[in-house]
Amino acid sequence: MTAATATAPRVLRSPAEIRRSRIIGIIYLMLAAFVLVVFAMGTEGDATFKLAATGDRFEIPDLVLSAAGLSYVAAAFLAFLGGIQLTRGFGKATNIILGLAMAVIAFTFLGWAAAGKSLSLVGMLQLTVVKSVPITFGALSGVMCERVAVINIGIEGMLLSGAFLGALIGSVAGPWMGILAGILVGGLLAFALAVLAIKYRVDQIIAGVVINIFALGITSYLTSSILVENSDTLNRVDIFRAWKVPLLGDIPFIGPIFFNHNFFVYGMYVLVAVIAFALFKTRWGLRSRAVGEHPKAADTLGINVFRFRYLNVILGGMIAGFGGAYFTVGSAGAFDENMSAGRGFIGLAAMIFGRWHPVGALGAALVFGFADSLQAKLAILQTPIPGEFLLMAPYIVTVIVVAGVVGRARPPAADGQPYVKE
Repeated sequence: MTAATATAPRVLRSPAEIRRSRIIGIIYLMLAAFVLVVFAMGTEGDATFKLAATGDRFEIPDLVLSAAGLSYVAAAFLAFLGGIQLTRGFGKATNIILGLAMAVIAFTFLGWAAAGKSLSLVGMLQLTVVKSVPITFGALSGVMCERVAVINIGIEGMLLSGAFLGALIGSVAGPWMGILAGILVGGLLAFALAVLAIKYRVDQIIAGVVINIFALGITSYLTSSILVENSDTLNRVDIFRAWKVPLLGDIPFIGPIFFNHNFFVYGMYVLVAVIAFALFKTRWGLRSRAVGEHPKAADTLGINVFRFRYLNVILGGMIAGFGGAYFTVGSAGAFDENMSAGRGFIGLAAMIFGRWHPVGALGAALVFGFADSLQAKLAILQTPIPGEFLLMAPYIVTVIVVAGVVGRARPPAADGQPYVKE
């Protein structure tokens, strides 16, 4: 055996990949220095992480760590990653390692914030799942639409409209009817988007922005003119309570985080699984993806491009409307102006972060949900960070993701392009 055949072939990287690898390596080293200077030096006391929720069947001892020691270990780990990234890189595992590094930084940050105090880690992660619910529904709506090459910027308006009608109809006819109303209004707005984008070939970004402005304006007007004056009768809906799944809910640490929630969270799990299976394991999914990648070729094979685009966009709007109903029927119990607070746009970022895959979208939504829950928990711990900066956390993560730090994501090839049948 010659040396040429014994040696594994080297994988050539493009200049862009090499540049990105070096940038990430430098970022690791900068983060290591930041952790060392800000978190490790001058930090005293132990951080106590509670790993069991109140009333758990199985008690787990608290995790007690030296806040400074945790920071030193994290800084050394990040410096190690930076050295490897700069010398030879991690190849296809770059994003996985980047996610691991972010998790280490987040845990170290929690240790610094909880130095000399205690933090319920299981409670924070449970809140992460809750905060990710509307983001996940928004991301799933985006996946459904963009898989058939229709960009849905109007998810924010669909969430907001679903929340409004969820409160209004739910207060009069019960929470289940509120959910149904939210689903229907989401589908109606999506139908308007589909007509504008597919039939009349209006710029899809502009059409989505119009829907957002319309939803914000009409809900704000109706809230001030109707709901405020009749808050006891038209803006007070019974919310779905948490229900612990038998057996699964009793699993130590994992159970309280994932299996002690209300109807919307379990609906989110089911919807992610169903859409993932349908998109990648069924004929409908194959045709939908074909319409999004190469509509002309799909049309040549007898696939009705317009029908698939209408169907998927409307289904995506119904999912967004269902997610909007969560704000009122599953969480707050009442509607407030602009209560979606940009979750539709964050959902679009989660869709991109998740690479237009339902499971990836859920994982990305959990990242944003963690950033959202972080500011709530840190406010309780009374950290020296100003509250305004804590409120910025989920939006800062959104900017980082959209800026491409996690790598370039390729959308469906025909995304945003109107189709003209020849």
